[in-house]
Amino acid sequence: MQIPVFPLNGVILFPETNLPLNIFEERYVDMFDYSLSKNRFIGMVQKKENNELYNVGCYGKITVFNETPDKRYLINLKGISCFKIIKEIKTKHKFRICEIEVFDSFGGPNLENDLKPKILDSFKKYNRLKNINLNMDDVSKLNIVDLLKLIVMVSPFDVSVKQMFLELKSNKELYENILSMLEIELASNQESDL
Repeated sequence: MQIPVFPLNGVILFPETNLPLNIFEERYVDMFDYSLSKNRFIGMVQKKENNELYNVGCYGKITVFNETPDKRYLINLKGISCFKIIKEIKTKHKFRICEIEVFDSFGGPNLENDLKPKILDSFKKYNRLKNINLNMDDVSKLNIVDLLKLIVMVSPFDVSVKQMFLELKSNKELYENILSMLEIELASNQESDL
């Protein structure tokens, strides 16, 4: 399958999540128009420092869009599945198109809800530390897998860290790695306060 890819560092899309995007740069407005004329798919992927793409991303389908008077698009991208880039396709377009291979991700046994309080508590502390403005009452109502995806999507983790989370194979690995990252961030802040 060939899809246009949107290299937007710090922005991660997971399967079954929604990502609002504000498309304003001309080449990405063209990418959006291209996607609308095809299957409405766009792949979200991170870029390395040398402008190369990481080889794993997640593609989504445009479910809602509005065009603004100043020729921008406000869209919602609904995550479908993770993919591996097979190769980048040479085209006349100013945006990138890649041939991808879709794979299943975040499988394995369901996570037990008794794991949720610990990660929710760490995330609340992390939110206060980083001044992330979320309604924690709403966040606490999420099931544990959706909570994990939200944490990665909204937290100001480094690009390589977000990429590592996206490439994990199971929900259990995702839980363990996110909890570890939150605890490290909280502990390093306590040390700097001493």
